[in-house]
Amino acid sequence: MIRNCIVLTLISLAVLVGCAAPEQAVPVANTAVPPTPLPTTVPTLPPPQIIIDNTPVAPTPEPWVLFDSPSYGIHISQWWHLDILKRDLQLTNEMGFGWVKQTFPWRNIEGAAKGEYDWFRPDKIVDRITREYGLNLIVRIDSQPLWTVEPHLPPEEITNSQPPFNYQDFGDFCFALADRFAGQIKAYQVWNEPNLSREWGNKSPNPAEYTELLRVCYEGIKAADPNAIVISAGLAPTETPPPAAMSDTEFLQGMYDAGASAYFDVLGLHAPGYKAPPTLDPAEAAADEFWGGHRFNSFRHIEDMRAIMVANGDSQKQAAILEMGWVLNQDIHADYSWFGVTEQQQAEYLVGAYQYARENWSPWMGLMTTLYIADADWTPEQHEQYWWSIVLPDGTPRQAYFGLSQMEK
Repeated sequence: MIRNCIVLTLISLAVLVGCAAPEQAVPVANTAVPPTPLPTTVPTLPPPQIIIDNTPVAPTPEPWVLFDSPSYGIHISQWWHLDILKRDLQLTNEMGFGWVKQTFPWRNIEGAAKGEYDWFRPDKIVDRITREYGLNLIVRIDSQPLWTVEPHLPPEEITNSQPPFNYQDFGDFCFALADRFAGQIKAYQVWNEPNLSREWGNKSPNPAEYTELLRVCYEGIKAADPNAIVISAGLAPTETPPPAAMSDTEFLQGMYDAGASAYFDVLGLHAPGYKAPPTLDPAEAAADEFWGGHRFNSFRHIEDMRAIMVANGDSQKQAAILEMGWVLNQDIHADYSWFGVTEQQQAEYLVGAYQYARENWSPWMGLMTTLYIADADWTPEQHEQYWWSIVLPDGTPRQAYFGLSQMEK
């Protein structure tokens, strides 16, 4: 039988009379100032301690709310098309979304040599998003410069996304970026899907190594802009084992084991919906091959990741979905064909995802970022991203854009 009892600390009469320390006497013109009389106050009682079966139960920490729950974000992709950026930001404003995510490739800013920065595009993008359109900006940082790779590494082993040979080079870049745009870039995503080998230099994913990369970037950003929000990399939902990948649940626990909790303000997640509606229970997705046969084939797999946060003492933190969406039916990109949906389903499922989060994930769910307003250069044949997008490369909205514009926020 479980007995609950509340242990209250007895307060002595002397404490009730007064608990404040006397103020120091301050000499003025060599004349002693009489001490201020002690106020008669009653001290604030500590919260009652709950004890179950003789075991104290720790109080639930207050939520650390950095984003509205939820916050509405859209992933844009116009690094090379500053002339089109205004159109995309106008579409964002008309949709009623307040956050924009844009990748800032490290190699395109500090590509020539360490300490040699090209700020032309970052300056234009940040100014246009934050000053002209009054939107909040989250920046994804990844894609290493060539000079950061391991010396004498054969060219065939150099990939588009691999950690630098010297992690501190990345930390120094994070500092320089946050220092230049302090107070303007509101949040930073540190790397992308490090639980996939292809995003980790074709090496087997290693949560301890990623945690070290996260640490140096976190410390660099916070040294330059303490108010900036640092978000860990979005993890790819998968159960593919090493060396090709590592399950997102296993990788996240490995991050916690390596001490990552100290180096992110908000946990980053990815939530493709596959073919299932956003309310489908992960257990149903795992039990039925039609949905994919895995818990991660459900949008609500996010709840599995949240459970890991809570189990590791991070219940007060928010999570952020850095990529979410449903890909349209197509037969060009085979890896994405089996879970394609119609345009109407894409619209309904995205709206439903935000609605489900509002009703069930408050306050711990923060930013939710939809894929994409398309890059002007994407084509149906060469870019699978084309089929995720809610706005076409020429600016034509799909049904999902109108659904998200009209939904309650």
